[in-house]
Amino acid sequence: MQNGGMTSRRLLSPMAMALLLLACHSASGVDGRIRAARPVPVPPAVQWNHEWARGAVFYEIFVRSFSDSNGDGIGDFNGLTAKLDTLNDGDPTTTTDLGIDAIWLMPVFQSPSYHGYDTVDYQTIEQDYGTNADFQRFLEAAHKRGIRVILDLVMNHTSSESPWFLDSASSPTSQKRNWYVWSATDPGWRQPWGGDPSWHLRNGSFYYGVFWSGMPDLNYRTPEVKAEMFRIARYWLSQGVDGFRLDATRYLVETGPGPGQADIAETHQLLKEFAADVRATRADAVLVAENTTDTAALARYYGSTATIRGGDEMPMNFNFPLASAVLESVKSGNASRIRSTLRDVINAYPRGIIDAPFLTNHDQTRLATVLSNDAGKLRNAAAILLTLPGAPFLYYGEEVGLQNGPTSADESKRTPMPWSSSGGFTSGAPWHAYAPGLAINNVASQVSDPRSLLWHYRKWIAARKSSAALLRGELTLVETGSQTLAFLRETAEERVLVVHNVSDSMASTGVMAIDAAGFEVLSADGGVAVPSGRPGSWSLSLPARSSGVWRLR
Repeated sequence: MQNGGMTSRRLLSPMAMALLLLACHSASGVDGRIRAARPVPVPPAVQWNHEWARGAVFYEIFVRSFSDSNGDGIGDFNGLTAKLDTLNDGDPTTTTDLGIDAIWLMPVFQSPSYHGYDTVDYQTIEQDYGTNADFQRFLEAAHKRGIRVILDLVMNHTSSESPWFLDSASSPTSQKRNWYVWSATDPGWRQPWGGDPSWHLRNGSFYYGVFWSGMPDLNYRTPEVKAEMFRIARYWLSQGVDGFRLDATRYLVETGPGPGQADIAETHQLLKEFAADVRATRADAVLVAENTTDTAALARYYGSTATIRGGDEMPMNFNFPLASAVLESVKSGNASRIRSTLRDVINAYPRGIIDAPFLTNHDQTRLATVLSNDAGKLRNAAAILLTLPGAPFLYYGEEVGLQNGPTSADESKRTPMPWSSSGGFTSGAPWHAYAPGLAINNVASQVSDPRSLLWHYRKWIAARKSSAALLRGELTLVETGSQTLAFLRETAEERVLVVHNVSDSMASTGVMAIDAAGFEVLSADGGVAVPSGRPGSWSLSLPARSSGVWRLR
């Protein structure tokens, strides 16, 4: 609570006065003249040590829908552990695994809801998924294969069934009353995106919950709340977790209605303090934040790079504007929107940060449905994502063209993983029906088919891993016609040219002013030739919906 601007004054205690006199005496010589005090050395700031994430391919998993080991129709950690070899078998010489580097697990803590975004216990694994010991076995198996694991950490709110909230709501004088935000009257705010009311009635008072009444927001102006959430993060890092995806980070602190509910200065400060605590605990951990906003506002969530390499706030942020741009350009056959968004990112983002591009996630209509199950467009989107800078995120099932379920509900975006033409997710009745297209959009049907979408994903992930420039290089746009997207990716040791044709017909780049003596194919779709011309004046024609990457000589 603030003190209304009043400042209290106290006299120094005898002990404090003695220490002050001693300090003054030690700073003066025997003749009483003041001497310069010796400067106190300032310890260097703890830096991020997560270069492993730059270029890494992350894979988002909803455990409930991935693989069921006991036939109860609900995915679990034992089932997920059994499927790890399909994601990365730990052997770089094999080509049958997808080749991902890290896993993001959607919420896995105890929750009354199927989705887990309303937590009741941050230190206990959801019983539907197994035990804490099952989770640890999964974590060890992932690490054995070189797969890092990050957890979804919901810091903004808890479940209304959380013991913290039940105590807080029990009385205005309860121990945890100030762990949540209460008002004697209804302030009348509505959600900042123009939706439902943000305040909810409980036991004669109103509490703040920006998403809905079942998710009351935590009060980060209460020091104990901040200390406890920071402690929970340290606990999971000590258990071997490699970082966190942070949910709803725009909304952590609020000052008033409308715009006062998102992106305020106190939220940025809180995230800087959280990041510093994580760095001090595990400098190799990563944090990736969900901030559904424009490019300029996203750039501010990286914080400052003046003293902390990679940013002193959120070192990774999901790039929502770029995701929208990729899908729009692929659908329309015009690359202009991607080009303009990439230009915005280059101009706005601090140098040296790690971007987090993606195509769709668990809150959005699935990629295959957005792109009308068009094989060329799906390949297009995948190749674009996997040649961008940063750490691309795939949503489970995207690699086999998993479609949306039949409704717009979130459950239809999170249906069981299709392992075979009959399902293969469980031996029992699945918790939710499979999505349409099961006969074709499944792993078993595609794993050995070089014409399949799964094969295409594996090919472009492998190309990414084979190139220092694709993994870590800066991006420079190359001007081309509207049907093609071209850019250079460059490190000190390698330069590559990337070109994508986003149209349904043969397309030419026109003249590309690239300083190169020639080109060597790194990866290219069928029918894609090598650029022709001379240094400073190169051109290329590509078949419909095709991509190519060439090393510059």
